[in-house]
Amino acid sequence: MRRQILTAVIVTTAALALSACEKQITAPFEKGVCFHVATNKDKTLRFNPVARNVETMEQCAATLEGMRIRFVRMGSPNRTLTGAYQGSFIFLEKEGIFLGQTYDGARFMSLVRTGDGRLAVPGAVRQAPPAQ
Repeated sequence: MRRQILTAVIVTTAALALSACEKQITAPFEKGVCFHVATNKDKTLRFNPVARNVETMEQCAATLEGMRIRFVRMGSPNRTLTGAYQGSFIFLEKEGIFLGQTYDGARFMSLVRTGDGRLAVPGAVRQAPPAQ
């Protein structure tokens, strides 16, 4: 009985160690290049340069947001878009823009959408107190 439990613990630990070693998908680091990230049919990622000589991540996000809006105006059903800038991923979602160091890892909010769809720094737009 003890040997079976010990074997199960060793197998579980080995499986967890191997899954932790799984290679994370990272963004390319090309100084000043803003990328659109597309998914290929085989589930690999393709990094298409959209703009060069981009100074900040916010400018890259704005470029990608303009691209997303143009896609929507042309009839695209996809309302989200993924980009990359200098080693970080930029995720344009319904709620706003999120940043992440890996494609599948944690995402952190950078900008939120206001009621009319514009982007703002979180907490910059104050809500009116409820009417009494």
